[in-house]
Amino acid sequence: MTFDLAHPPEVVSLAERTAAWVREVVLPVEDEFGGDLGAAGGEGLRIELQQSARTAGLLAPHAPVEYGGQGLGMVDRAPVFEAAGHSLFGPLAINVAAPDEGNVHLLAHVATEVQKEEFLRPLVLGETRSAFAMTEPAPGAGSDPAALTTSAVRVPGGWSVSGHKWFITGADGAGFMIVMARTSGAPGDAGGATMFLVPADSPGLVVGRHLRTLDRSMLGGHCEVSLSEVFVPDDGVLGEVDEGFRYAQVRLGPARMTHVMRWLGAARRAHEVALEHVASRRAFGSSLGDLGMAQQLVADNEIDIAATRALLMQACWELDRGERASMSSSIAKTFGAEAIGRIVDRSAQLCGGLGVSEDLPVARLLREVRPFRIYDGPSEVHRWSIARRAVRRAAAAPMGG
Repeated sequence: MTFDLAHPPEVVSLAERTAAWVREVVLPVEDEFGGDLGAAGGEGLRIELQQSARTAGLLAPHAPVEYGGQGLGMVDRAPVFEAAGHSLFGPLAINVAAPDEGNVHLLAHVATEVQKEEFLRPLVLGETRSAFAMTEPAPGAGSDPAALTTSAVRVPGGWSVSGHKWFITGADGAGFMIVMARTSGAPGDAGGATMFLVPADSPGLVVGRHLRTLDRSMLGGHCEVSLSEVFVPDDGVLGEVDEGFRYAQVRLGPARMTHVMRWLGAARRAHEVALEHVASRRAFGSSLGDLGMAQQLVADNEIDIAATRALLMQACWELDRGERASMSSSIAKTFGAEAIGRIVDRSAQLCGGLGVSEDLPVARLLREVRPFRIYDGPSEVHRWSIARRAVRRAAAAPMGG
């Protein structure tokens, strides 16, 4: 039995070309504006960079080929997304940033052919942006999606959707949103949610304030969104009525893994900056890289990078096989989010005062990766889920096994 860990030559080439393009075109812009996407040009910069990526043959590597993408599976996305993530602006530049990347995956698997032409194709081509509107203020849906309170009721020709969302990434300037609303049952029930495709200019849909967060590299911010009797026609239902929670799993597992890919690229940049620093900085009669305490930090970074990649590949392999990969993706997300934070934190420590200054990118990377331990499910919720599955598996196993 053979087990080949190598990516196909065309994927290796795409990752290498992405890395070179990000280094030459994208990183200088990020560095000039300190990783603040709004200050760098926001929507105008997105359009400019994505046009350049399209010319370079790098745009939308994950999207279906028939809609303008390059059709990479989960395993083969990993090196390309990591290469893009070397810059905070890189994922946006090749159109693999959240939430659009996850929405592309969801639409490709669930949407009708008519919906794909209307929503998926322009999203893949960078002609529009999107948002995924599920999270609500307490006591609504957050880490527990079943607490969903936004409601949709049948009206002639479609549905009337009302509710209050927040932390909706990319909402400001999005062309459409995928809105999760309850169509049956009550908050706390395991089922009864439906996904709706809602154009951003729909009457009754209002994008409100930006919730100011640590990160500065998410286009469109993290916003409050209110829906007041927003009419959605029947052909705006994504998938089947009352099956929204099931479809959410189609999106969330892969999206968690692509987050790991992108942020691992950012962590690797911090590590490389730290390596360059300790190799050239002299103290106590030698280079910092020759000192045992610095070497331990470097070694631990190398271990965390390798372990994150290995766990990521396991989950992606399962997803490519059509499995839900709930256990492996929770493990990879939890370990990866925390390992990425450790890598960047150690890198800051290795760089000393420069590590917390604007002279190096490490400080802004530390700011950007910290929320990942909360985004896409807090580490504590994933640990609870992992433990619950492990206990259930043990309870179901034959005695003595």
